Amino acid sequence: MKIYLLSLGAGLLVGVVYSLLNVRSPAPPLVALVGLLGILAGEQIVPVARQLLSGHGLASAWQQAKCAPHMFGLLPGRQTDQSKNAAPADGLEKHS
Repeated sequence: MKIYLLSLGAGLLVGVVYSLLNVRSPAPPLVALVGLLGILAGEQIVPVARQLLSGHGLASAWQQAKCAPHMFGLLPGRQTDQSKNAAPADGLEKHS
């Protein structure tokens, strides 16, 4: 229940910010996407700050907090050999 109340509080805060910026909700697509990017970046502040406070450099803190996979997902060309070999051996998909 606590997570729902926190989510509601965050939504109210964003609503107030939108009102101050004179942006109507739902926000225009570009504004909404920039907001989502801000949410993703904001989620990384605490883990990176913890790593920095424990004495790691910024690049090391970014890597240890696993920020890139969280923010950008699996980028093209970064797949492991396992994901390339995950296709069925006979090349046909099986449907049930």
